[in-house]
Amino acid sequence: MAVPKKILKLVQERDSHCWHCGREDDLVPHHRINRGMGGSKLLDAPDNLMMICSRWNGDMESNATAGASARGWGHKLSVWESLERPVFDSYAFRWCFLLPEGTKEIANLD
Repeated sequence: MAVPKKILKLVQERDSHCWHCGREDDLVPHHRINRGMGGSKLLDAPDNLMMICSRWNGDMESNATAGASARGWGHKLSVWESLERPVFDSYAFRWCFLLPEGTKEIANLD
């Protein structure tokens, strides 16, 4: 199932590059908490979505080491984790909070 166009547009406007490598093309929407096979549309929310390159998307799902890194950076979350967990922008080298309205806020984790 596709992400609703209105929500996808918000996420694309917020995320101009891949959160992992900085690539600006070949970006795909990624659910931090996996929706599963046709899972809940409630997970199609801007704070659960991020734009990443298709390569990183494939690596996270098929490579255990990449998956572990993605969990450490908040790119992948378990169903019991909070969407309020910050996300690491590896390219910009900073932590951010993804907000429900489709924006992001730089995290001050001091």
